[in-house]
Amino acid sequence: MAEPVVIATWPFGKAATDVALARLAKGDAVFDAALAGAEVVEDDLSIRNSVGFGSLPDRIGRLTLDACLMDGKTLSCGAVAGLEHIRHPAAVARKVMEKTPHILLVGEGAKWFALQNGFPLEFPYTAESIKEWLEKHPDKKPKDAKQPVKYESPSDINVDEHNHDTVTVLALDKKGNLGGVCTTSGLAHKLPGRVGDSPIIGAGLYVDDLAGAAGGTGVGEEIIRIAGSSFVVEQMRSGKTPQEACELACKRVNANAARRGMHPASVAFLALDPKGNVGAACTLRTNFKYSVGKAGKSELLTAKEVPPEA
Repeated sequence: MAEPVVIATWPFGKAATDVALARLAKGDAVFDAALAGAEVVEDDLSIRNSVGFGSLPDRIGRLTLDACLMDGKTLSCGAVAGLEHIRHPAAVARKVMEKTPHILLVGEGAKWFALQNGFPLEFPYTAESIKEWLEKHPDKKPKDAKQPVKYESPSDINVDEHNHDTVTVLALDKKGNLGGVCTTSGLAHKLPGRVGDSPIIGAGLYVDDLAGAAGGTGVGEEIIRIAGSSFVVEQMRSGKTPQEACELACKRVNANAARRGMHPASVAFLALDPKGNVGAACTLRTNFKYSVGKAGKSELLTAKEVPPEA
């Protein structure tokens, strides 16, 4: 019998690990526990920058949600992206996994599927998020109408403990099964239609009982470039510890930025192996904190920063 372990991204991930760990202690399946933990964060309206209802909308004022989940025993997975007016995208992703031959549904199709499966339409905005969006959203009108609007490079987007990002929950149950959930509203003020790493299996999340589980957070474009979570899991499969695997992923992100002559983006990775060992690492200035739950309690830890090579 394995000791249940749960890890989750960012300080708000502690609520997720607390709930998931309690569910695992009762004997719940790893998938149920991880999803329950993620939904606690999705429901928290105080997390306005990145997860669930009440988050900051895109550049035209629409709030869309992305999520995926994966079962390490069977490699079954499901995902949704660009989902509007549905509170729990991760739960919809589970329905995609269980009820369709597909993995990813997007936009209006994802919403239609959610409605067909009993999810109600809900109003996703709060007064606080609307006020903050109105105060901070970039000017969409260029001075010269002939000139296109310029958008910032992904590597210039800062993600840290004050600008929380994706919540990823990775869990190991008593039977040694691994499961993971990743859910987000994406970058605030993103271009309409933008999708980051979070709903993409192999980028924002990858889980395999034979090797380990991993999740990413931060600037999704840079995580996608290296197939980040899959990269971490494959490093564990080849014998690296979870910590070593996360650090190698950060080094790869830094190296990719250098190849393009750009500043390293803010990204971080979590990993959990089949024995319950954990790891976490981030690029410089990400200030990544994560929660680890085991032996009946959760604690917040600070990830090791990986600087660019000279």
